[in-house]
Amino acid sequence: MKLLRFGPRGHEKPGMLDTQGVIRDLSAHLPDLDGRHLGRDRLAILADLDPATLPEVPQGTRLGPCVGGVGKFLCIGLNYSDHAAETGSQLPPEPVVFNKWTSAICGPDDNVMIPRDSQKTDWEVELGVVIGEGGKYIDEADAMKHVAGYCVINDVSEREFQLERSGTWDKGKGCDTFGPLGPWLVTPDEVADPHELDLWLEVDGKRYQDGNTRTMVYQIPYLISYLSRFMSLQPGDVISTGTPPGVGMGQKPQVYLRPGQRMRLGIEGLGEQSQNVIADEPT
Repeated sequence: MKLLRFGPRGHEKPGMLDTQGVIRDLSAHLPDLDGRHLGRDRLAILADLDPATLPEVPQGTRLGPCVGGVGKFLCIGLNYSDHAAETGSQLPPEPVVFNKWTSAICGPDDNVMIPRDSQKTDWEVELGVVIGEGGKYIDEADAMKHVAGYCVINDVSEREFQLERSGTWDKGKGCDTFGPLGPWLVTPDEVADPHELDLWLEVDGKRYQDGNTRTMVYQIPYLISYLSRFMSLQPGDVISTGTPPGVGMGQKPQVYLRPGQRMRLGIEGLGEQSQNVIADEPT
């Protein structure tokens, strides 16, 4: 299934994409697509529905983030060998873990705001993993049973805030709008191998990132098991698994986002995002 959320910001409803590409309204069957409703039993009930019996959603309706009520937005850094090489970084002996604040989450086609005083706002297309069954000390062999589905993430990053200020990466990763999720949450039955997916990103039509999830250093089962050693993973948590090469920081000379530009990005079988870049002006 391809599940989603649609409607005005803060008032999204759950939906499903049918085989004809029509969005169907699921709100008669569940209140929201969030951690409370991502277990396998609940997803099995949704899979049994006939999409033709569900109301159509008008074309052009805004898509929200594909998961609501996210508790933790966990990210893995330097998790593609070719991306680590382009940044001049050593491969990490253990996964690099950082957070994006949940206030960064937005819809897949919402505007991305460049923060005030930013000179180095960058892009990163990433495969997102959404937890459906919680747990801690999860065995790697059982880890995929905890996955509700996959989605596209743009891990927008302010490199000066992230790397040139004292402290951790987090303050360059969690600015408002720095976490577009979606368009869809795609259930595992539709993803034959999450470690064999093409992913790409363009800015103003120029292809910068063009990679494949096969070059991940630490694959999804290991990441789930590893993270669950340090915290309980809960339904609705999102894990962003790293980016392939082609980020702005890796260009020679470096290239960063400016107001007025447009990003497009996607992952094979998981859909596409498109964001206009704007300045974060005083309100």
